[in-house]
Amino acid sequence: MVRPEKIKEVERLTLMLRDASSVVLVDFRGLDVQKAQELREECRQIDVQYRVVKNTLLSRALDEVGISLDDGMLEGPTALALSYDDPVAPAQKIKSFGKEHRVLEIKGGISDGTVMDSEEIRRLADLPSREELLAKVAYCFAAPMTRTAQVFEAPMRDLNLVVSQLREKKAG
Repeated sequence: MVRPEKIKEVERLTLMLRDASSVVLVDFRGLDVQKAQELREECRQIDVQYRVVKNTLLSRALDEVGISLDDGMLEGPTALALSYDDPVAPAQKIKSFGKEHRVLEIKGGISDGTVMDSEEIRRLADLPSREELLAKVAYCFAAPMTRTAQVFEAPMRDLNLVVSQLREKKAG
């Protein structure tokens, strides 16, 4: 008999998986309570949800969403790092936290409905964040305008330089 709490948890996980832009599956063995709390706090600061889940319930939620994971992704303890806005943020946070603390193993993940293995998630983590990409685009638009303004200012600047040199020459 299925307990109502488990049904609610599967429904909750199904909604989370359906709405998330990316999900990273993590093996958190070796992560003590203090480090787990630190990871949750760091994730919260960048709008990433970190949650430990039961593999059987996650498997049912994945079936509901129509996603089938590779064998081995649901072995051992599993936590999810989910983002609803920035598809790169969970992968970056898990990768950086894992490097810093020598724990966490990326099992794989899902990005916009596509199942990705651990290597693909690591490559995803190496991409710049959305904010960085937007800043680069803004710079690309601003740079030509800045150069144009400098070109138009150059004659006045050069004229001022010549006038000041002439004054110095007359005074000296």
